[in-house]
Amino acid sequence: MSTVYIGPDGKPRCHWCGSTPEYLGYHDNEWGYPVDDDQRLFEKLCLEGFQSGLSWRTILAKRENFRAAFHNFDFNKVAHFTDSDIERLLKDKGIIRHRGKIEAVINNAKRAQELVAQAGSLATFFWRYEPKPENPVKPQTASTSAESVSLSKALKKMGWKFIGPTTVYAFLQAMGLVNDHSEECIIRDRVERAKAKFKRP
Repeated sequence: MSTVYIGPDGKPRCHWCGSTPEYLGYHDNEWGYPVDDDQRLFEKLCLEGFQSGLSWRTILAKRENFRAAFHNFDFNKVAHFTDSDIERLLKDKGIIRHRGKIEAVINNAKRAQELVAQAGSLATFFWRYEPKPENPVKPQTASTSAESVSLSKALKKMGWKFIGPTTVYAFLQAMGLVNDHSEECIIRDRVERAKAKFKRP
């Protein structure tokens, strides 16, 4: 399989962003750029959990619906969801109506509050799992890593759910802890420049 997709501007990008029009903007403007905002980090981890067994295209198409349903993934609000909220969400055709995944988001919101109390912020904790630069991995050749396995185990020990190593690795890729843009992709260097300027929490 080719590792690149030639975009509308004639420049190479990661091959996957050519599979559907919705991916291009996400790939160019979001995927891989470093994030230190707790709400965005929580949102992405939740959406990666919802993606389990599905395509990211499905989740991306419903992302605004998810944000509306979960108060923009403000974990301090989601932590107070009750059984009536679960029933409401199970009737919401705009999201993935999977009881286990919905309940996991509510559970994880409570765990996020605990983690913030312990570490100061989600960003502070998650960025401890940024891979060391002396151990590079060829882009888009892995679905897990030592860091994703370690972070997944740490979160599970704290009571988080739907956060297996593959889900966590996708989270690390998307939130900029791993720059997994292909070596030919024009966005790879942009992400590297953003990471060079990024102040680790």
